[in-house]
Amino acid sequence: MSKVEDFLTAEQEQNLIQAIKIAEKNTSGEIRVHIEKATELPAMERALEVFQMLKMDSTQLRNGVLFYIAVESKKFAIIGDEGINNVVPANFWDEEKELVLSHFKKGAFSKGLELAIVEVGKNLKQFFPYMSNDTNELSDEISKG
Repeated sequence: MSKVEDFLTAEQEQNLIQAIKIAEKNTSGEIRVHIEKATELPAMERALEVFQMLKMDSTQLRNGVLFYIAVESKKFAIIGDEGINNVVPANFWDEEKELVLSHFKKGAFSKGLELAIVEVGKNLKQFFPYMSNDTNELSDEISKG
């Protein structure tokens, strides 16, 4: 699996977008997925760059979440904005990260991301519940680099 375009099928991409929509019905948090070919940087460092590039740090409550994947480099990270990180426990992302990685090891890339995205929505609900006047501040589409 070397090409970004081959990482997910069109159907799998639509399933992930649907998972984001489901997750965002539980929380006012904003979830994105970014897939790129490779990076020389540590996963968290590159994820932070992408987070800022996608303007995910400009949500009103600073509650954006990025799932970052570098396909050829085999790097993965989940990063949350400061609004989330200021209120959640230090190990908040560990379960979702392990869920994704356990599926990645089996080649079930889409399934791991899908399950973790829905879990993030459920877990963020206690800190950032969905409000009736909530607006979708960030695109649900998968970005590619």
